[in-house]
Amino acid sequence: MGDRHTWTAAPAAAERARSVLAAAWSCTVTAEGGREDFLDAHTVTADGRVLLHVPEDSSLLAAAICAPRGEPSAVLEFADVAPVPVRSRIRARLWLAGWFVVEEGHLAFRASRIVLREAGGAVVVDLDEFAAAEPDPLATAEAKLLTHLADAHPDAVERLTRLVEPDSLHGAVRVLPLAVDRHGLTLRIERVRGNGDVRLPFHAPADGVTQLTERMHVLLAQASSAGCPRALQRQRTDGDR
Repeated sequence: MGDRHTWTAAPAAAERARSVLAAAWSCTVTAEGGREDFLDAHTVTADGRVLLHVPEDSSLLAAAICAPRGEPSAVLEFADVAPVPVRSRIRARLWLAGWFVVEEGHLAFRASRIVLREAGGAVVVDLDEFAAAEPDPLATAEAKLLTHLADAHPDAVERLTRLVEPDSLHGAVRVLPLAVDRHGLTLRIERVRGNGDVRLPFHAPADGVTQLTERMHVLLAQASSAGCPRALQRQRTDGDR
């Protein structure tokens, strides 16, 4: 059974890609010298260039220095992992293909192709749009916001399910917050077999945590005025027998 989605304004591919890049704490680099994982070793410039800070004895740095024209080809991979422990926690993967150049002792990556893969499939991100885009204003705070919602306010998460179409909740065994951006909150609906995601749109974009708090209060007020979803009622009744 498919889930019914209520879609509203959502981040464009370039913004999603920049958000993944802004929130990522690790990256995997595949180059001529092999494949290597780096933890907390990259920063991102305003135009989306990745600066990789590696040890002086790194084989990747040596390859960049010694390669013809100083431009070894490489692929950078970033994973967008849901902060709340849901099933299938990888929400997206971002690949940047291009080459490294040495700048002031670190490696600067120049992308020639960017691919973002999410649940709906993969899309090639326009390079100019990527450079001009900005990360979602909640991207770096999302992990803390969602874990707090899931751990400290499970009653609020359950109340929000009143805004979900009953058919989407059929067979649900658990509902958790999966993602939040300035346009809305996404819930992961887990069933005995399979999962589904439902997006709850905000009435207006949230450009920061303060505005997000107000948007969430509006959603909860809407949920309080809605009836209890029949599907969840049925699940709880069966479990109480």
